[in-house]
Amino acid sequence: MHQNMLENYLNGLLNVAQFRDYCPNGLQVEGRASIETLVSGVTASQALIDAALVLKADAVIVHHGYFWRGEDACLRGIKRQRIATLIRHDINLYAYHLPLDAHPELGNNTLLGKKLGIIEEGRFGEQNIAAYGRFPELITLNMLDNLLNSAFDRKPLIIGNPLKPVQRIAWCTGAAQSYFEEAIRLGVDAFITGEISEQNVHTARESGIAFISAGHHATERYGIQALGEHIAQQFGIAHHFIEVENPV
Repeated sequence: MHQNMLENYLNGLLNVAQFRDYCPNGLQVEGRASIETLVSGVTASQALIDAALVLKADAVIVHHGYFWRGEDACLRGIKRQRIATLIRHDINLYAYHLPLDAHPELGNNTLLGKKLGIIEEGRFGEQNIAAYGRFPELITLNMLDNLLNSAFDRKPLIIGNPLKPVQRIAWCTGAAQSYFEEAIRLGVDAFITGEISEQNVHTARESGIAFISAGHHATERYGIQALGEHIAQQFGIAHHFIEVENPV
């Protein structure tokens, strides 16, 4: 398939035009026109690009790409090396950030809810990216700890009483700790995101609402993987998801 055909399809599928984002969504680095092999991964790190080279990929699609708002625009050091590798080997780089977080079928938050067996009831937060809902049955925070550990093969950091009953829950993948107080106002028992800040600990203790940091990378693996699989099925091209381990 042609590189522009893929970008146009994805921009429509993910409804890119409706989002105000911190980076450009779509084709960030132009490579060869024809795409037969696609690699997906969470972040466009050098390790992911190197894996794409081994697989002779024509394109890489990620959740975390380049050219973030406020970053130094100069192509030096690590940034130069990554982009130079893509250009030297004529590899396309596509990136989809908030549109992938929010998508109702392939999005990170939708898939996180399904993976944990949560019944989604609505959205909140910036551009309605975060979600809230309930578990079918009442569980304890300790049971949720075990569920997350099993789902992500990673022990989460939990601020709260392990015996606390949990049924109503809010969540947002990645670095969404700033949504915690809004989640509290929704009347939930716990909030799940990828990262935690110092003040979240005090808020959790004083409010009695559990805060769960399950890992930025861990909570955002499944959207980009699902998107890559969708592209492969839709257009009959080869797809490989590459897991570059990240403890954060």
